Amino acid sequence: MGHHHHHSHTSTNNLKIVFFLNLVFTIVEVGGGWYTNSIAILSDALHDFGDSIALGLAWYLQNLSQKDRDHEYSYGYGRFSLLGSFITATVLLIGSVFIVTESVPRLFNPQQPHTTGMLWIAVLGILVNGAAVFQLKDSKGLNERTAMLHLLEDVFGWIIVLIGAIIMMYYDVPFVDPLLSLLLAAVILTGAFKSLYKVFKIFMQAIPDGIDIQKIIHQIEQHEQVLKVSDIHIWSTDGEYNVMTLHLDIPSSTPSEALIQEIKAEMKEQNIHHVTIELSTLP
Repeated sequence: MGHHHHHSHTSTNNLKIVFFLNLVFTIVEVGGGWYTNSIAILSDALHDFGDSIALGLAWYLQNLSQKDRDHEYSYGYGRFSLLGSFITATVLLIGSVFIVTESVPRLFNPQQPHTTGMLWIAVLGILVNGAAVFQLKDSKGLNERTAMLHLLEDVFGWIIVLIGAIIMMYYDVPFVDPLLSLLLAAVILTGAFKSLYKVFKIFMQAIPDGIDIQKIIHQIEQHEQVLKVSDIHIWSTDGEYNVMTLHLDIPSSTPSEALIQEIKAEMKEQNIHHVTIELSTLP
């Protein structure tokens, strides 16, 4: 089943580049967070460490997802990339909970961070994560899109840290640091829940986004030879590759092969890549 990912090698390389960018920056962040005594930066370091693990897994699973079907997986390995999305989102959820538990006590007992150091690390964070987002901007697979969304959240997170550092440079308000941390956790949690919901829908074989099943039925019933469409199912194997099965009642005089090929061609245009049609011929 060599249908899956014509962009697959590019996407795997993109994930590899982003993984190493993220890992190197995480190491810089841990040192920077410790040096500046900033819970916001240490929180983001933890989040980025989780991201690095998840991106490494995403890269590995994206590679695995390109294998064609075999005697064990008749649809191929495409769904393994979904597992990458699921793990990434779960790691972020756990990291966010940890950030909240670390930040709340600091709200009541704030410590003054090294604001100049915070400012420069935030600028570096915006540049590194911005470069990673740029690397994944044309991604189509859910695995890569999940990774890109998280990196985009990181960019916004660093903008928040930058603003906080500037405020604390001019005003004696050390509680801003844990407050920023909680804001980051809220942003991360929102993104992680959205990603998990998308993965959940695909695992539960929901109709893919952007496909209207009633419109599809109507389109197929426009064929003169089609008497009735029934038992129609549309789902996605991995968020990209969409599959449909259906039953058609047609007159016995209809040249069925020509009709099947016509419907399959129409469905390709609707982003449905694999169509199985069962026929009943009526007198």
